[in-house]
Amino acid sequence: MDEKPRYMISVAADLVGMHPQTLRIYESKGLIRPRRTSGNTRLYSEADLDRLRLIQQLTTELGLNLAGVEHVLRLQDELVKMRRRLDRMEREMRDAINQVHKHYRRELVPYKPKIELVPKWTSTS
Repeated sequence: MDEKPRYMISVAADLVGMHPQTLRIYESKGLIRPRRTSGNTRLYSEADLDRLRLIQQLTTELGLNLAGVEHVLRLQDELVKMRRRLDRMEREMRDAINQVHKHYRRELVPYKPKIELVPKWTSTS
């Protein structure tokens, strides 16, 4: 998801079909956090626009109030954070397993039995 801030509030509001004041309200409630320029102008990223579209869907299609939206967004953010943590842990585990395999490969001596452990069956006709 592209998080590079690029859209001013009027453009962002146009792109998601909302009034700029709605975006200000969502920001004041902590539902969206646009970046700010040094001159304090709000800049919205594609990720911000996706979040605004989700807020719109939750309020219009599902009928959630802003408190419900806040709860859903908090859960979604937590899920994303947990997914990143799980992905990192899986990578670390895979790396550790690979290190163990490398260690054992170096220390294993090929086994060549001096006698046959399983006799070969020969068919006589």
